[in-house]
Order: sequence, then C-alpha cells, then structure tokens
Amino acid sequence: MKQVPRLIVFDWDGTLMDSEARIVGSMRAAGGDLGLAALDDGTLRNVIGLGLREAIEILYPDVGAETQRAFADRYRHYFLAADGAVSLFFDGALEMLRGLHRQGMLLGVATGKSRRGLNRALAEHDCGELFHATRCADETFSKPHPQMLLEIMEVLGVAPAETLMIGDTEYDLLMAQNAGVASVGVSYGVHERERLLQHRPLACVADIPELTAWLRRYSMP
Repeated sequence: MKQVPRLIVFDWDGTLMDSEARIVGSMRAAGGDLGLAALDDGTLRNVIGLGLREAIEILYPDVGAETQRAFADRYRHYFLAADGAVSLFFDGALEMLRGLHRQGMLLGVATGKSRRGLNRALAEHDCGELFHATRCADETFSKPHPQMLLEIMEVLGVAPAETLMIGDTEYDLLMAQNAGVASVGVSYGVHERERLLQHRPLACVADIPELTAWLRRYSMP
C-alpha cells in the first residue's frame, strides 16, 4: 500500500513561479556591472535552485569574496528593485495550491531564494497563508543538503515517509534523497526530463495540469 503524504514541499523558482528569464537576466546584468566574463544562458540556468553564494562560486570560481559580495548585491538590485516587475505563477499553479490547502494538506517551500525574496513573492501574490512552513537558502544549508527539508519536517512534526518534495532541478531531487523523502520532478522548469529521471522521482511531469492530476491520484488513500 502506498504512503499517502501529509506534507508536500515545493521548490519555488521554476516549479511554482515562472521566473527563469528574470533570474538569468539579473545574473547577466550583475556580471556585466562588475566586468566579469559573459556567460551563456545554459550556464546561468544551470545554477538556478542553488543558494546565491553557491551559484556565484560555480559561475565565477576564481573571484574573491569582495567580488562575490558585490555580485550578490547587484543581482538583488536587478531582481528585487530594478524594474519593479512581478514574477508570475505558472498557469494553474496557484489554483493547485489552493486546492491542496482546502484538502487539508500541509504545504511547505524549500527554495534557493533569500528570505527577503521569498517574502516579497508571497506578499506580491497574497499567498503566504497557503504555506505552513518555508525555508530559504540564506537561513540554512543550500540544496542539495537536506537541512531545509529536515527543518520543515521537524517544525510540522511530519516523518520523511509522509513527505513529498516537488522540484524542477536535480538539486531538489537530491535534497529529497538526502532527507529520505520521495520526490516528483517537473520538466517545465530548469533541468530537462532526462536529468531529473536520473534521481528516481516517483514521477516526472510536463506541466501544472499534469502535476495537479498526478497529485490528485497520489494523495487519495
């Protein structure tokens, strides 16, 4: 008999929020401000999902701490303040979350965003009440370390066997594996389906409607 989850933890960018282009553009602009080597879209996309510090270390491994801090400051400027744009949920994502919430499911977020960035996004969309616990990369270890998931489960009193992690990158699925938690990959985000399947998710879905339908079936006793 399958274990019906009590807690579903979502990644944010690329899983619920369609923010890939904004993240890539902000990283490119930050690097340009500092005169760093221009990187292609694929390289920049690959680090989405990691904490900002870890992403910078991969993108520019030879720069010093001062340049890393300056890059982080410029990235936040462009992402949080420069254009005033609001990132949008993928079509159907907010309705899916509201349905799970009405169903009585515990919902969480484990994200590479900063706390400031996540709080801003929750406020922009007036959806903070949907989530029972959230963790950000600047509060604890970055993915794929399991600490974000472990802390969410501890706060909510839920065991790994009762938890499901949903994300669009291998960092999400590896975090789930490291925490002893089942996972679902979504291939409409950053990492392609074949890369996600290497980490043995329960399923890999192509869009929000398919994810919603899968969750409806999986959450039934």
